[in-house]
Amino acid sequence: MYFWFCWFQLTWDLLFLVLWGYFMMSGKSENLLVGGFMAFLVELPTPSSISYMWNFGSMLAFCLGLQILTGLFLAMHYSAHVDTAFFSVVHLSRDVNYGWLLHFIHANGGSLFFVCLYMHVGRGLYYGSYVLFHVWSSGISILLITMLTAFLGYVLPWGQMSFWGATVITNLLSAVPYWGVDLVQWVWGGFSVGNPTLVRFFAFHFLFPFLIVGLVLVHLLFLHETGSSMPLGLNSDVLSVEFHPYFSVSDLYGLCWVLGGLLFVVLFYPNALGDSENFISANPLVTPEHIQPEWYFLFAYAILRSIPNKLGGVVALVMSILILFVCSLFTGELKLGGWFIFWRAMFWCFVVIFILLTWIGARPVEDPYVMIGQGLTVLYFLVFVLMGSVHSVG
Repeated sequence: MYFWFCWFQLTWDLLFLVLWGYFMMSGKSENLLVGGFMAFLVELPTPSSISYMWNFGSMLAFCLGLQILTGLFLAMHYSAHVDTAFFSVVHLSRDVNYGWLLHFIHANGGSLFFVCLYMHVGRGLYYGSYVLFHVWSSGISILLITMLTAFLGYVLPWGQMSFWGATVITNLLSAVPYWGVDLVQWVWGGFSVGNPTLVRFFAFHFLFPFLIVGLVLVHLLFLHETGSSMPLGLNSDVLSVEFHPYFSVSDLYGLCWVLGGLLFVVLFYPNALGDSENFISANPLVTPEHIQPEWYFLFAYAILRSIPNKLGGVVALVMSILILFVCSLFTGELKLGGWFIFWRAMFWCFVVIFILLTWIGARPVEDPYVMIGQGLTVLYFLVFVLMGSVHSVG
């Protein structure tokens, strides 16, 4: 771990010295590209009081780049056809040199991406970053597109859970009044999940990461315009320092831990987060006993199945994510005191509810799990109502 940290630090310092030397010799006005880089990253005013909780942004950038790079190589060997998709993944893992490594890095890298993403959003909630309307809204938009991209990617291996997961989730569109059935058939490209579905899912799964990159750039532009939030609730350039070298070292240290953790899972427990049903080729005639999505969707899945009505469940599912947009509408400034402490207590209640919903989503659809899920669903939305009321009062 220390070796990787030193290597990353040396690489970053060399890059900085080369760009700085070129920048100083040629003049700022003549080199807008280098000057823009210096202002955008190196000389960026950064609050001096931020902690390692602010490292998840750079970790997300690393994970996104890693997913795009490994996905590009995986696409070279993938066959988007219902008869060959499953076996092309098997061929990639068994016959292609280091194909197993690319496969497992991409599969487990998606889980790592969501760990960092949820931590990043949680940190924003805890420290009040949602008051920066454009920064928060663009960030939640990235979350939505990332979740859609992950769902499309989960279908591509064309195993049992991939096929039936696609069938269940796309069928939710039939709850849309009047146009529901037509909308489902349009997404499928037919009257059931089949080859047209797989082809278009593969195309969009390849395209959406580049859309995410564009949204990330917009997110960074808004962030640099307003500045990062501070743990102390202050916002002053007097308390800010340049990003490099003070926080670039901190980010590199975090990246070393992320890379080390990912390699540990990939090399020792590559299938720990996978579903055993997905080792079986898709069979439309055999339905798995328990259909469930990946772990990072389980909280939303638990909310979906907690509502007896189909349309109500779909609305609750969508609102479980869109309600994060509401946080950017909170008005009033929380000050240190009783309301501030109550806000933090509400946040930790939200974390506990989120974890319990994730656990419930992996349980069978039977009592007492259904009743517990319904209670947690009510509490999930109630926490946001209390947060909004406390924020307006505080």
